Amino acid sequence: MSLLVRRCKFDSCWYSTLVNRLKLHELHAWSLTNLFWTSSSFCNTYAKLNILDDKTKKFLDYLTNEYRNKSWQSNNFIDFVDLNASGSLFNERVQLVENIQNLYDLGQQDVEIKKLAEEETILYKEQLNELDERLLHMILTNMYKDFYSNIIIEITAGVGGQEAMLFVKDLYNMYIGYAKYLDLDHEVIDIETTDNKGIRHISIMISGDQIDKFQHEGGVHRVQRVPATEKLGRVHTSTASVAILPVPSEIQIMINKNDLKIETKRSSGAGGQHVNTTDSAVRITHLPSGLSVTCQVHRSQGKNKKIAMDKLRSILYEQQLNKQTSFTSKLRQKQMGMGFRNEKIRTYNYNQNRVTDHRLGQNGTFNNLIEFMQGGVALEELEDRLYNHMRIETLLEVIKKLESQSK
Repeated sequence: MSLLVRRCKFDSCWYSTLVNRLKLHELHAWSLTNLFWTSSSFCNTYAKLNILDDKTKKFLDYLTNEYRNKSWQSNNFIDFVDLNASGSLFNERVQLVENIQNLYDLGQQDVEIKKLAEEETILYKEQLNELDERLLHMILTNMYKDFYSNIIIEITAGVGGQEAMLFVKDLYNMYIGYAKYLDLDHEVIDIETTDNKGIRHISIMISGDQIDKFQHEGGVHRVQRVPATEKLGRVHTSTASVAILPVPSEIQIMINKNDLKIETKRSSGAGGQHVNTTDSAVRITHLPSGLSVTCQVHRSQGKNKKIAMDKLRSILYEQQLNKQTSFTSKLRQKQMGMGFRNEKIRTYNYNQNRVTDHRLGQNGTFNNLIEFMQGGVALEELEDRLYNHMRIETLLEVIKKLESQSK
């Protein structure tokens, strides 16, 4: 309870007025529209908030009301917010908001006490701002709650012919360098090479504690440079598509063994005498969906089978996500890098030694392409920017959806 309210509680007139005021602000179900457009009465003249901050406050007001009324239990739209884990923060926020409102009411009733109420209100608003930062961080972190110990990176040549396949090899080297920089394990699952030492398609398994730093790499990557075979010095534009597939656990994706057709054969391609003598290659077909995956990179049939199963599970998991139409499911797809496959997300301009990530606007340009392609500090800096940017974008999408529902 506010210090000023406690000072006034022995004044029967003020106390009765305060009690009546509190009854008006009990935990009743406000409409979403009122939540979004009247919450400024709690935080009025002292906080000069910009548009984003103002909307964020209204979003937190909405969540606070859902928590107070326990109506969040039946609100599927905010199922990405773990209100149980953040309950203590919401309880604290409820108390702070009530203190601010009570002081505002006291100031409206008495001119002499208004000055004291305003001074104390400033202190409570500072506490509220600090609390909201902690609460917002917890909510945004929870939006990224789908963590995996393994992911599969698939890189496929797009337009540009042989130059596109050489670009796939460059991206592969960049991601391997990044994995080593982050101290992550990596393993080639599948690879299709070309005669000019390019790569038509490659799948890589990445494992470790920081694989989330790859989650925003999914999409179309564009390269602009003069190919080695270009005699007139003209700049060519080629593309490669990158897909980030989280590897779910067996619990998340259950596969009936009776639905699988497992075949073994001799590996094809480079590999020496072993290729022609051992049936180590494994192809697994998921009969209900018709999906078929192959792995032949290891001499061990058992290891190839395990990798093929992981890849099959990842593809089925992605298909399951794509079938889900809920708003939060779509947000999760974007967070994992699945929502940008048909979008040009990044351009690598070799002539100008520049990398531009188009999702970040002016904040997405790096003038150190050679260093960037090594997959170290420069790529990590971009990933950190993307992580912060995507969290805010996700929040804005949630707020926009809430606003549209309130109309």
